[in-house]
Formats: sequence, structure tokens, C-alpha cells
Amino acid sequence: MTEFDLVIRGGEIHDGSGRRASVGDIAISGGTVAAVGSVPGKGREEIDAKGKIVAPGFVDIHTHYDGQALWENRMAPSSNHGVTSVIMGNCGVGFAPCRPHQRDMLVELMEGVEDVPEVVMTKGLPWNWETFPQYLDALEVRQLDVDVAAQVPHSALRVYVMGERAASREPPTSEDLAQMRALTTEAIRAGALGVSTSRNILHRTVAGELAPSLHSEEEELLSLAAGLNDAGAGVFQIIPDIIGDAQSEFGLMRRIAAASRRPLSFSLLQMATGDPSAWRNYLKELESANNDGLRMKAQVFPRPVGLLYGLELSFHPFSLHPSFRALRDLPLAEKVRAMRDPVLRAKLLAERPQDPNPVYVNIVNSFGHAYLMGDPPDYEPDPRDSIKRQAELRNVTPHEYAYDLLLRDEGRAILFLPGANYRDGNLDVAREMAIHPHTVLGLGDGGAHYGMICDASFPTFVLQNWVRDAKLGKNIDLAMAIRALSQEPAQLVGLDDRGLLAPGYVADVNVIDLDGLRLHAPTVVYDLPAGGRRLRQGADGFVATIKNGAITYRDGVHTGALPGRLVRGAQAAPKSKGARKRA
Repeated sequence: MTEFDLVIRGGEIHDGSGRRASVGDIAISGGTVAAVGSVPGKGREEIDAKGKIVAPGFVDIHTHYDGQALWENRMAPSSNHGVTSVIMGNCGVGFAPCRPHQRDMLVELMEGVEDVPEVVMTKGLPWNWETFPQYLDALEVRQLDVDVAAQVPHSALRVYVMGERAASREPPTSEDLAQMRALTTEAIRAGALGVSTSRNILHRTVAGELAPSLHSEEEELLSLAAGLNDAGAGVFQIIPDIIGDAQSEFGLMRRIAAASRRPLSFSLLQMATGDPSAWRNYLKELESANNDGLRMKAQVFPRPVGLLYGLELSFHPFSLHPSFRALRDLPLAEKVRAMRDPVLRAKLLAERPQDPNPVYVNIVNSFGHAYLMGDPPDYEPDPRDSIKRQAELRNVTPHEYAYDLLLRDEGRAILFLPGANYRDGNLDVAREMAIHPHTVLGLGDGGAHYGMICDASFPTFVLQNWVRDAKLGKNIDLAMAIRALSQEPAQLVGLDDRGLLAPGYVADVNVIDLDGLRLHAPTVVYDLPAGGRRLRQGADGFVATIKNGAITYRDGVHTGALPGRLVRGAQAAPKSKGARKRA
């Protein structure tokens, strides 16, 4: 006679709290953890975890699955790397609220900021909502491989209230501010986890127009904060001005946190250009704010934020050259055949990028600092292997060298540009930010940047590179790494019912072969709506991933189970065994 739905036997249990591991069993019933320790009762299904790591399901608080959750059931690549809960609606961009005549504006913004092709959204989005509560209703009927929670995006909110005035970044009226405040409160009460905005100058439409929220005055941002305060719930997520003064930007964020009386998180990177010490200034200000009683965290990334170039991807060194335009939409084999023509090669090498979006031009012009990505990928490359340095050794131009690299493997070669968190050939800055007491791991951007970034694999990277394979003195303790991937991000956004393996908590579990963990290089697949392409990145070593008590992945292969649902609002920690609230 079986007593439990599932029992995981004899694993090294890291419960997500950061405490020392213990060897034991985990019993699951009804989608929650029923027992941890020695479990004599039988399970309807059992997993032998001897010699394996048993950890909570990972929580990724910075994704853009706002559209993907509506047109497909699997939130890959995040769910390929042990992630069982994702938060979307980041960076101030999304699809709700939205009036029917404003859809094109939000699609153009998402295409420019998050590199989601327009045709994919046109084909994939059902648009069966207008208000943010209606958007949540559309998500609620979805069956997924992970749980999803949403934030209300500032740019969409601004466009909804102000229409064309928002796109031209006019200042709001007092009536506009009052409406944005009220709609923020409405969204939180309907189940949004928070509100998000961006001050990042790189966030533009395809045509190069700045995001509607970008230069919003403090009064407008404080109106959103007041909306959270009115609701008495939610988190404020913000991307500060990457070229702004750290002290000034942080002062603004302190005032937002004080006005909202709610937690605030902001994106923090060590940029490849600009003030190299800005990240330290932010951390100093962060420590001071928390000492003063403000609940503020920096979202940081544990490896370089890496731009990828390739003939199948959104950008490469010649993608914006006039002579390449005729090749842009050709199948890969035809592109390669054309580029092997010495006449076209000479033309492309003689041209320079042309595009109305200066961000795109800058991306293309930065390729000299990129590296040929191998398999397995090296996210801490030797500076001597950069395209620029290797071209110098060969007495050719960087463009000539990159041209030949792109034609390798029948045009499937990928170049990797460490855009942030990589300096002087090492990731010391990324590590220092990752272990800081007031930071939380995030910024994986799953569901976005389909043709230029594949960073949702960071949980695997943390376990492989910072725990198992780190150089002496640079390793991160396994228990603390698992806590950073599970309980810490869950608590930041108010999902206190998960991220911990204890009775009554959500039964989200990973069984991991740490010795066999291996991160593969990204590959291109064409499986989006309308045949759109995206980057995927797999991993070995995930023996099983369990979501809400159901096994969703075995050895990296989807089982077909779709137990994931929309989570509405903050979730309290269980008060007793078996207790679990899902609003």
C-alpha cells in the first residue's frame, strides 16, 4: 500500500536554507512536501537519489516569458536548468494593459528591447485581454512546465494611460499619474507580484526610439510606488541609468523604496565601458540603505552577460552592412554559399554597418572583443583569444578574421562577447557581486533575446563553475549556492511557499548528478510561432526535476507533465505540515 505520491530516496539533501546537507529521503503528497528525513512509507513512484544532490526547484526572478507562456507550454531554456518558478514582466516591458489599437506599439517595443521577432508575437499572441487583470486571467488557464508570476510593466502602463503621448515621452498630467497609480494598485490586487520600470538608455524600439518609460520624471515613478503602497503588497523592480551617476541613481531608488514601503530590486552589472567602479558604489549605497531599514536588493548575474553573434542570429559583424540585406532572410546554406563568393566577401569587408538604431550599430561594432564559442562553452575566456588579438597574430583585420570564423561548421559558428561582469580576463567581479549579502541571482532573461543572448542557463553554470570546478579560493559553498538559486530569490518577490525543502512547502525539487553536470553550447532551433528561431542551451546532470510533485524532466527530457500554473500574488510560508496557500 502506497502512502505518498513520490518518494526521493537516499539523496544528499540541500534544503535551500544554506544549512549543512544531510542524507535522507523526501516524501511528496498532493503537490507539497510531506516529510523530510527517514521515510519508511512507500511512494506510488520512487526515485533513487543515492550519490546525488537533492535541492529545491530554482526560482528565476528576471525573465520575459510574458508571450511564450501564452503560445507554448514549456518555458525553455529555463526549465532545462532546474528552474521551476519564473517571474516575468521585467524591464518595464510586456503586453498588458493594452488597448487593441496600442498592440503594435508594445510589439515594436518588445522586439527592440528584448529581441523577440515581430512575426513571432503577431502569430503567437492571442490578445484575449485588455486590462492587466484580464491578462492574468488569460495566463490562469495555461498548463505549463513551471509556475509563472507576472509584474505590471511601466511602459505598457504608460502607453495604456497616455497613448501616443507616452511614445513621444511627454510628461504626464496629474490625471495620468492618478490613473497609473490606481492601475498599479488594481494589478497588484489582481495578483501581480510587483511593478517594473527601466531607465536603461539601451532600451529602444527597433527603429531606435527610446522606451516610453525611459525618461519618466521622479514624480511618475513615485506614483507607481504609491500604487504598491496603496495595495500593501508587491515589489518595485527597476533598471537604473547605466551611464548615470551611481549615487544619484541610488538616491532615486531609495526614495522609491521609502514611498512604496515595499521591497525594491535593481539590476546591477559591471559594465565593460564607463566607470569601472560604479558597481562598488552601488553596493556601498545598498549596504547603507539596508542598514537604514530599507528592503533593497541588487539583481546580479554570476557570469558575463554574453552577446552572441552568428549567421543564424540577430547580429554578426556584417549583419547591418548594405550588401548583406539581400541575404538576411535566406536559409543558412544559401547565406554561406553567397558569402564564400570572393566578390561579395570584398564588398562586405569594405562596408560599414548602417542602421537607424545606434544601439544595434554599437553591438555590431563591438565584435572585436568577442571569442569563438566552443562546446563546452568557456565563459571566462583568455583575452589572448579575442578576435582582435587573434587577427593581429595572423596579420589580418578583425573583420577578415571574423568573416572566416562565421563560415565554420557550415555557418553555425557562434561568437561570444562578454558584455559585462568580465574584466582583465576573469570573473572576479561577478563572484564578488554574487556572494554579497544584499544581492540576489537573476538577469537570466529567459523568453527574450531569442537571437542574441542565452543566459537562462546560469543555474547550471553556478553549480558547475562556481561550486564544482572553481579554482581554489574562488569556490562558492554548495549549500549557499543552492540557497542563492532557490530560497533567496523566492523570498525577495514574496513567494515564501517555495525554495525550501520542508513539510508543507511546494514540492519543487531537483535531483542532480553534480559530478556529471555539463553545460552545452547554445544551438539554434526554429520552433517559435511562424517558424521563428531562438537559442536553446541544454545540460547534462539533471537526473530529475519535479514541479508541484510531478516529474517534469528526466535526464533533461520532458516527460509531458505540465503541472505549472499562474501564481497570483505573494504566497505565505506554510504554517503547518501540508498547509499551502495558492491564491
